Amino acid sequence: MANNYKIAVLPGDGTGPEVVAEGKKVLDVAAKKFGFKLDMTDFDFGGDRYLRTGEILPDSASGDLKKFDAIYLGAIGHPDVKPGILEKGILLRLRFELDQYINLRPVKLYPGVETPLKDKGPEHIDYVVVRENTGGIYTGTGGVSMKGTEHEVAIQSMVYSRFQVERCLKYAFEYAQRHGKKARGKGDANTLGLVGKTNVLTYVFDLWERAFHELGDSDFADVNREYYHVDATCMWMVKSPEWFDVLVTSNMFGDIITDLGAITQGGMGIAAGGNINPEGVSMFEPIGGSAPKYTGQGIINPLASIVAGAMMLDTLGETEASVAIENAVMEVTGKKLKSLSAGNMGYSTSEVGDLVANLL
Repeated sequence: MANNYKIAVLPGDGTGPEVVAEGKKVLDVAAKKFGFKLDMTDFDFGGDRYLRTGEILPDSASGDLKKFDAIYLGAIGHPDVKPGILEKGILLRLRFELDQYINLRPVKLYPGVETPLKDKGPEHIDYVVVRENTGGIYTGTGGVSMKGTEHEVAIQSMVYSRFQVERCLKYAFEYAQRHGKKARGKGDANTLGLVGKTNVLTYVFDLWERAFHELGDSDFADVNREYYHVDATCMWMVKSPEWFDVLVTSNMFGDIITDLGAITQGGMGIAAGGNINPEGVSMFEPIGGSAPKYTGQGIINPLASIVAGAMMLDTLGETEASVAIENAVMEVTGKKLKSLSAGNMGYSTSEVGDLVANLL
């Protein structure tokens, strides 16, 4: 009997609905080809709804979304809404309420895609960042006193529990076992690298490092372990990205290094990510944002959304379909498109979706 997955679709703002439409097109073809079913339900959460009703997210949203197997997101961000309102009120709220404690960001250069890194190609840029997604400095622990005076004090603290650290590390070790370079036929050993700052942030990253090695010794002896300072990581992501396999790090450091990784893989137009709850519902999205200036023109690049759909299938267990979609995307970037930038692809948004779908 075919697997049937319930997918909540949040097309969102700007060009989000356009790229999601192409992602859904490819997902539908993949489902038919590989023998599973996708039952997709749209939700109108985003800027237009907020401007119309004054409500950012209904109180029932998290409970409703927990009934689905996954969430497929287009983009959040509206030019008529002050920055931060929708992002915090929708994205961050869902991330915390659905306990999506992993942010998964592949950094992979596809054939035909330009990178700003000199003399680097697809064989050099192919690694994954596992970012802890619900703890650390972004949780808002802190405060302000004497605001607006010369004595104003602002505090924002990086807070981690052993539980938060260990569950993130466990996911990263398991991911390295399944998807590390050795598993992909590209290395001698799957390697998990912890990215931290043990020489300065001695309390938090002492916890991370001890848990990293204790968990590795007890349960993941088959995974090679390395440690990198975050500043050195940034340098080597530019100079020698081929060194990396799977990286795991804290919320803030992960936020920074994944954007650096995205530009090395060709920019936000190809970068995709997942907000993962391994025991619950996860959310998958293109990283590039809503790009409102291109709305309705049919010129936006949908490939990041299509790759996000492939990530969603892999997380649901439909790995064969996920690999097929990614291979089709690589064929399109390598042989079809002139560029990834809006208006310069040589094809419309819907035509790019057709190219990928037809290759399946």
